Amino acid sequence: MSLLTFFVAAVVLAVTPGPGLAYVIARTVSGGRGEGLASCFGTGFGGMVHVLAAALGLSLLIAQSALAFSLVKYIGAAYLIYLGIRMLMRRDAVDQPSTDVKPQGPKRALLEGVVVEILNVKTALFFLAFLPQFVSSTAPLIPQLVTLGSICVALNTLVDVFAVLAAHRLLRSGVARAARARVLRRISGVTMIGLGTFLAFARQRT
Repeated sequence: MSLLTFFVAAVVLAVTPGPGLAYVIARTVSGGRGEGLASCFGTGFGGMVHVLAAALGLSLLIAQSALAFSLVKYIGAAYLIYLGIRMLMRRDAVDQPSTDVKPQGPKRALLEGVVVEILNVKTALFFLAFLPQFVSSTAPLIPQLVTLGSICVALNTLVDVFAVLAAHRLLRSGVARAARARVLRRISGVTMIGLGTFLAFARQRT
């Protein structure tokens, strides 16, 4: 599968508003830019834990059964389509950062970010569904999965950092922020449905 296809999909998914983005903004509102940035790197570290877990788990799976690994790819494509449909059906209400988050200092924000992301089951499911679609059967599996996963985590972290730096401006214009988030969510939903469909039919042709 084309690296360009992966990169485009990863960028679109990275800019999609979600709980992680709401969390780092909430941390910024409560504790300032330092806590916000610390929470970004915390979620990034937590994301890498999921990447490594997915790489090890999928490598064991393909070692035991190539058929099972192919089945994971089809299920993953279906899961991407499901996520896209969920995004399109979601109500226009945008997740608002909680105002109950208390300032805790950058170190605590970093550790909390790691824990929040590690305990996010949806992140684990996403990596299991998304990463196998872009690996080659002719190259070692684990390095491919770790590389692709690291790119996803880096893009997500960059978007979170940008959100932290721009949090004051975004929160000051709630209506505009809601409109931007709604457009991004719809674009992302259509993209994931299209990507999942493309991957499913591409597997059938090969």
